[in-house]
Amino acid sequence: QVQLGESGGDLVQPGGSLRLSCVASKSIFSFNFMAWYRQAPGKERELVARLWTGGSTYYADSVKGRFTISRDNAENTVYLQMNSLKPEDTAVYYCNTHSSSTFYWGQGTQVTVSS
Repeated sequence: QVQLGESGGDLVQPGGSLRLSCVASKSIFSFNFMAWYRQAPGKERELVARLWTGGSTYYADSVKGRFTISRDNAENTVYLQMNSLKPEDTAVYYCNTHSSSTFYWGQGTQVTVSS
């Protein structure tokens, strides 16, 4: 069993920055990847960024150049640095990983971008 805990969501003005954190209950090297998804009201959950164990990354087109996914192996933590935030980035952000044929999700953290 794997537990994921997100934090860092907040209300921020357009153009601002936030850093989300996701702490895993075991070494993140035991997973193939760590990822961030988001779900806005009335919309489907979408992949935002993924960081593979080998270091490769994927970003959704809508966040390229603004968001950065990174990790701290010693702290079993994955981060999502979000810059130049836009109102359309407003959503609940979820941490996600995969282990032993099972997908795991955190409880989510709310990000609201509004003036």
